Amino acid sequence: METGWDSQLAKLLTDLLTVQDETLDVLSKKRELLVSADTEGLAALGQQEEKLIERLQQCLGRREELLERAAAEGLPSDSLRSLTQALPKSQRKELPSQMKLAAARSRLLQHHSLTNWVLVQRTLIHLSQMLEILATGGRLQPTYDKGGSVAASGALVDRAA
Repeated sequence: METGWDSQLAKLLTDLLTVQDETLDVLSKKRELLVSADTEGLAALGQQEEKLIERLQQCLGRREELLERAAAEGLPSDSLRSLTQALPKSQRKELPSQMKLAAARSRLLQHHSLTNWVLVQRTLIHLSQMLEILATGGRLQPTYDKGGSVAASGALVDRAA
């Protein structure tokens, strides 16, 4: 078994962890910019996001190359974890802990992304409602009777009908 597997896996995981950290920073900045409605800041952040996507794609490409090479050498090639477990204990060193950390950060990235998505969706709903108010003059449109408008009243609060 080639002795370079451990160093190549360690390099890939180190690069991946670095990109994940930077992505977490960008997602946190993005959340702050979304909350403050800073469109210029969001536009500027887009370039950083594109660079991070490119770096993540490079990590994915390197991962695929390592797994293809492992398959060619008769080593487990279904995942980096199984490839690492096939290495002698002396070569594994900190690889399992790096993999656990990368998996945990990946889950954290998913949570941050979901939080930002929810924020954007709530903003879109709010804007949609504002546009509807502007378009209808604040009057409710009837669902079935197209000839008139619904009389908005406080019937639930003060029984004024």
